[in-house]
Amino acid sequence: QVQTVESGGGLVQTGGSLRLSCAASGRTFTNYALGWFRQAPGKEREFVAAINWHGGTNYAESVKGRFTISRDNAKNTVYLQLNGLKREDTAVYYCARGRIFGAAAYQEYEYDSWGQGTQVTVSS
Repeated sequence: QVQTVESGGGLVQTGGSLRLSCAASGRTFTNYALGWFRQAPGKEREFVAAINWHGGTNYAESVKGRFTISRDNAKNTVYLQLNGLKREDTAVYYCARGRIFGAAAYQEYEYDSWGQGTQVTVSS
């Protein structure tokens, strides 16, 4: 069973940057699609970014050009670089494992092994 642990969240001012990490234990991330989602207070969880097993990426329109997803299979870790942060990026960010050899999907049902989340708060 895979366990995922997110880290790197925090409080940052508008326009600032953060780098989120998601490490897997138990089983490898290699060959799996990986995704980042977020949930703001009072809102549904939404797709942010995903990366497939060979590095292809997919982003929500709201974060394109500002966020970058990447992976390091040797470290069993997926990253999300957040630049140009806006107040509306405030949310709990979750990573999850997708399908083996799967696409960088945006649908939640394509993912399992959700982490506990890391809080990102953007202040003006």
